Amino acid sequence: MDFSLTEEQKQLRLKAREFALKHILPVVHKYDDIGITPIHIIEEAWKAGLMNLNIPKKYGGNEYGLLESALVVEEFAAAGPGMATSIFANGLGEEPLLMSKNEALKEEICKDLLQNFGLISFATSEAVMGSDVGGMICKADKDGDEWILNGKKYWITNAGLAKYISLFANADPKSRHKGICGFLIRTDQDGVETGRHIEKMGHRLSNTTVVNLKDYRVPPGDVLAEPGKGFVLAMQTFSRTRPIIGAMATGLARSALEWAIHYVKKRKAFGQKLADFQVLQFKIAEMFQKVETSRLMTWRSCWDADNGRDPLLWASMTKFYATEMALEVANDALQCYGGYGYTKMMPIEKLFRDAKLYQIYEGTTQIQKLIISRHALGAYEPVMPPIEDVPYAPVDEDWKQKTEYWDDIDNSKGAKKAWRCRICGHIHYGDEPPEECPVCKYPKGVFNEVWSRV
Repeated sequence: MDFSLTEEQKQLRLKAREFALKHILPVVHKYDDIGITPIHIIEEAWKAGLMNLNIPKKYGGNEYGLLESALVVEEFAAAGPGMATSIFANGLGEEPLLMSKNEALKEEICKDLLQNFGLISFATSEAVMGSDVGGMICKADKDGDEWILNGKKYWITNAGLAKYISLFANADPKSRHKGICGFLIRTDQDGVETGRHIEKMGHRLSNTTVVNLKDYRVPPGDVLAEPGKGFVLAMQTFSRTRPIIGAMATGLARSALEWAIHYVKKRKAFGQKLADFQVLQFKIAEMFQKVETSRLMTWRSCWDADNGRDPLLWASMTKFYATEMALEVANDALQCYGGYGYTKMMPIEKLFRDAKLYQIYEGTTQIQKLIISRHALGAYEPVMPPIEDVPYAPVDEDWKQKTEYWDDIDNSKGAKKAWRCRICGHIHYGDEPPEECPVCKYPKGVFNEVWSRV
């Protein structure tokens, strides 16, 4: 077990941090006010080699793992969560392509995205379908060797700016997830258009639009997944991208924490610094612990994916914890600032607005809880025996002799077997269980043998 970063990873993180402080932090608040995406900042990130991080070397990329992506994204989100969303969207859009078996398409699109600045979006959600991916109704109809797409996708990040879209549709909506297939959409082709930017509470500078498909024709070479395989591809994508949402949440919360620390060390009340009040010391401690825990969970889920392990469980736990944590820390930081924190003159209110989105996109908190609970109640293998089989051996005879009144509190002297009542848990010592439990009065059949000296 090793939690240290390599020198290459440290340098990549430093590069991302310097970029975020120089290019992102100074502009995000004004662009957030007017609700416009600073596309030139995204292009600067592309020029700096801080986008498209996971593209394999055989296509010309760096082939970084998810951990490297998490390091970069945390720094971007610390400076501007909305910008992190817009820049990271390329990683999300590329993931279905990279995991598909369409080698020719992978080579074409990956090389284009590396050689020429361009954005690729990801589209599963619809106006009446979000977390219920199997409920999508955007229709895919086969026409010879081509597919014709009709319908709308909603809440699509960067769609109004994108060159490509990894899009999922349903060949048979009645069969739900069994009919889902995946396609690469080229936004310069006939049959695809995007709507006006959707105004949002937070992440206002991140472009979000509807994608409207009207008889859009997909050639066979642009198919990512045939019917029945699209749902699996979409879920595999989320398992690899949810850890990065954890990195975003960690970055946002880190900034909220740092600004709270700065404020309580400077501000005075009742004749002393806020940092001298134990109630605020405890609040800072809790915030710090949450940020560090979130980062550890993010790194662990990235490690799973980078080492070929199924990242589903840890990805869900990370997104669940980190996104809840981010809103809590932003809220606590705002409280430290009091009235100043509620004004738009301070950056805290923006972090508070931005943090809420993390609990919603790429699978709500409730969806993560479902995934985790299904594992805990199904696949998880407990170490402890069932409670009705928990052994209850008598204490060693030598120890009993040193204990006053032992015979009054224990009836196990010389016992060779112990029996536990499955109803109330009463322990009986003897060669056989009693005819009736003296506590709950159920017959002897409710007793399990839980210990034996022989």
